[in-house]
Amino acid sequence: MPARKEIRSWLLPISQPQTLRAVALLLLDWTLFLAAISGVVLLPPWWLKLPAALAAGFVIGRLFIIGHDACHQSYTPHRRLNRWLGRIAFLPSLTPYSLWEVGHNVMHHGFTNLKGKDFVWQPLTPAEYAALTPARRLLERVYRSGWAPGLYYFVEMWWLRMLFPSKRYMPARRGLFVADGLLAVAAGAAWIAALLWAAHVTSQSAWALVVLGFAVPFAFWNAMIGFVIYVHHTHTEVQWHEDKARWSASDPFVSTTVHLTFPLRIGGLLHHIMEHTAHHVDMSIPLYKLRQAQAILETALPGRIIGSDVLYERDDGGALAAFIGRHALPRCELLIVDPNRGNRSAFGKRMAALGFEFSETALTAEAGRPDYRGRLMRFLRR
Repeated sequence: MPARKEIRSWLLPISQPQTLRAVALLLLDWTLFLAAISGVVLLPPWWLKLPAALAAGFVIGRLFIIGHDACHQSYTPHRRLNRWLGRIAFLPSLTPYSLWEVGHNVMHHGFTNLKGKDFVWQPLTPAEYAALTPARRLLERVYRSGWAPGLYYFVEMWWLRMLFPSKRYMPARRGLFVADGLLAVAAGAAWIAALLWAAHVTSQSAWALVVLGFAVPFAFWNAMIGFVIYVHHTHTEVQWHEDKARWSASDPFVSTTVHLTFPLRIGGLLHHIMEHTAHHVDMSIPLYKLRQAQAILETALPGRIIGSDVLYERDDGGALAAFIGRHALPRCELLIVDPNRGNRSAFGKRMAALGFEFSETALTAEAGRPDYRGRLMRFLRR
């Protein structure tokens, strides 16, 4: 594995943030958020209000990702502007900017998956789990069931560590932490007050409007960010370490996170935050350049990126199939090993459209080669 400094040098040509693009994205997402909340207020039946409420929750997630970028000082070239844009973007998620900065930038990125430092989805040994109280063991089982990552984020990250945390969770006491906490509370209070006013002037149920206009979007947002963090750092191939020397030697900037892909370009709707390896390699890459950065890494580091294979990405499979179609000779046979990480079905359909017959066989791990598994894809040109 090349040194991190060398890997980051590969990304320098695309790492320059753009102020106008950044501000435009923030304005777009705030417009979408206000439009969704307006839909909750103005659409008459509840079955139209509910989709608007869920859409508002999704846009809160988009705004949070912008704030996350600004907090890394990668959103625009201007540090002070990033701090203000980040706070503005964090308002709907009620996220205190400075506390997120410490917990995420310093602890999570500084010590990703080093046990005792990075607390996010920190695994437990059987002995550690057995030492928990029955109530805590039940809560851990709920958290780690796969159904409740939103509850984990709400309790363990937002409530305990960001909204006026106790000394147990944040030993440092700073006035800025309190100010940002008050800003988050004020944002929530103003949001609810606006809904109560809207309920009054439109003669709607105040409770119903607060539930659909505030509680549902906020719950959806927690489920969304909880899912994102859960899938980024709980893959079976993701490494955790207790020993700092072994952790440092494991290339944690690559080995501790996952690139998760979605169909229908959903990754773009999430501001490409799922191109997470690129983000951990270099936090200065702006969100609107993460896709290009991820492609560079997956081309230059084959087999080292967890959860993805550049050959079978839905967005890149068409280019690969077109390349093969141009250069493959008649009656040629092409063999590709798919390690069960990509869009094999979509790639196979593209190859069939180019006149290739397709068959596949399962590969099982061989002695001494546990990584040799997946599907052997065989293409024969007619």
